[in-house]
Amino acid sequence: RNVSDLFKDIPGFGIQKRGAYASEPVFRAFKYEQLNVQYDGGMKILNACPNRMDPITTHVIPEEIDRIEVVKGPFTVRYGQNFGGIVNLVSKNMDSKKMGVNGNLETGYETNGNNFTGRGAVVYKKEKFDLELNGSYRNYGDYTDGNGDEVPSSFNSTDYSVKLGVNPSEAQRLRLTWRQSFGRDIKHAGLPMDSPYDNSYLIGFDYKIKEVSNTISSIMFKGFYSNVDHLMSNADRPNFMMVEAESNVFATTWGGKTEITINPNDFSSIFLGADANIIGREGDRVRTIKIMNGNMLPEPIVKVDKIWQDSELNDIGLFAEGKLRTSERSIFSAGLRADFISTAIHDPAQDFLDLYGGEIKDQNEVNVSGNVSYLYTIDQTKLQFSFGHGVRTASIVERYINHFTINSDPYEYVGNPYLKPEANNQFEVSINQHFEKIELGATIFYSFLTDYITAVVDESLPRKFMPQLEPKFAKRFVNIDNAIQTGFELYFNYHFSEEFSFLSDLAYTYGQNKDLDDPLPQIVPLTGHLSLNYDKNNYWFNIKSRLVAQQDRIAVSFGETTTPGFATFDLSAGFKPFKSLSIGGAVLNIFDTAYYEHLNFSYRNSDVNSGRIYEPGRNFTLYINYNF
Repeated sequence: RNVSDLFKDIPGFGIQKRGAYASEPVFRAFKYEQLNVQYDGGMKILNACPNRMDPITTHVIPEEIDRIEVVKGPFTVRYGQNFGGIVNLVSKNMDSKKMGVNGNLETGYETNGNNFTGRGAVVYKKEKFDLELNGSYRNYGDYTDGNGDEVPSSFNSTDYSVKLGVNPSEAQRLRLTWRQSFGRDIKHAGLPMDSPYDNSYLIGFDYKIKEVSNTISSIMFKGFYSNVDHLMSNADRPNFMMVEAESNVFATTWGGKTEITINPNDFSSIFLGADANIIGREGDRVRTIKIMNGNMLPEPIVKVDKIWQDSELNDIGLFAEGKLRTSERSIFSAGLRADFISTAIHDPAQDFLDLYGGEIKDQNEVNVSGNVSYLYTIDQTKLQFSFGHGVRTASIVERYINHFTINSDPYEYVGNPYLKPEANNQFEVSINQHFEKIELGATIFYSFLTDYITAVVDESLPRKFMPQLEPKFAKRFVNIDNAIQTGFELYFNYHFSEEFSFLSDLAYTYGQNKDLDDPLPQIVPLTGHLSLNYDKNNYWFNIKSRLVAQQDRIAVSFGETTTPGFATFDLSAGFKPFKSLSIGGAVLNIFDTAYYEHLNFSYRNSDVNSGRIYEPGRNFTLYINYNF
């Protein structure tokens, strides 16, 4: 459905779903801005919606993604602020494309929801010049869960991108990118409103020159500008008869990066650079009140609620990172980064001003991050020790949201302009061993979190809208002095032959809020994957299972409830009738299991399934890809 589905099988990751469209990855205990998710090493399209109906994963064509690069913690400083990890969505490049005109056409169909997708790409490549056009259309309906209940989940989206590449010389590469995404009639089962439309665009450029001198191996420049125009509406919700509500919100993000790669000798590399992310958000909610206290009003009352209060957050960073091969078997790495942060609110609501003494001053911070690691390799064994200190400034939501429901509960949330930046001090040890037919590995991590940012109920903040409803008080963002996170990820693979293999992994995260003596909220439970894969010449098949344990370590202070465990099984197969044509099919959730993820939001449309968003039941799919 969107890029976030690609994270399902990555150990340590979960997917948080507000509906079938608005979903995004969660890694270990980290989510939202705690993860730095980006395109192609630095470009971003950030959400305009405070409910995150439009996360970054909804603004790119999934089939354009060649690979996902993950840095599991604050162990690099080269890609912006890094608190919980870097997720880099890398699009396909020209290196694998043939000269001349080529491309592909794809189509797919799913029975559960009567879902259709179609995509096409055309590439024209010459030695000095190349042009790539991508287009995608998706039309998804409401799906049926394992209980036979229909879940509001329909949407349609149209996306396209244009990429122009120029090679002035063998050592130089320039690429221009233009991308647009149009979401329409998007239902959000886990939120109080839907999205009639979500429009975004991004323009970016990349330039790189290699072999600049004997010591400077490359210099690169990257720049981008993105804009999101998003509308929320309750037109199809039961409370529309009493109050019409529309929120038109906007987000702009622009910035860039420059980096110099220096190789003083054959044993070392140094990366020096600077980057910037300039974020602005604005937009209001307009409420037309038609019924008050059960009585029809003679004239509707129109009220305007300031959501973003015309706020901005600017981050300019300087970084240096180096790698040194200390022997044939060992590599030492270290990095240091400084982020210069400035934030401002330009159109505050009066009650928000009053809450903070009648004046909210612009805030400035200088946040320093760093990391060190040591990698030792002997024969087919790799052992790595890492420590990272990652610092993240509070987001615009955490600073400036004003009595707006933004999360998986019915509380209104209130920002805090004076939040301290949160810091992650993470230790990690990993070992990987490869034998002739066996691959196995383990990662163990421990994070000590200071000034951790979360939201707690504040009984000095009465509910602002519909005060007669529960809960009576709002949540305010605060800093928690101490929290911890620890856990592991394991994998074991066995290759029976070059074509036939068994793959498995297991991941677990434990988080604890030390101040409140309560678990950290929204953590993926113990999760494992098992699969059998066969791939030979022109045909392949895959049997896969996902095993998820009960999550009974819940944050009572956050309002979580226990989630039962489940197991799902999928079968997929495909073949190539001839070289250019691939045909694949699958049966997903073979046993029609009724289950829901611990991270899923509450079901706001009805009382079906006790308020949970259940995942799709059995689903038959067909996929066809033709290359030319």
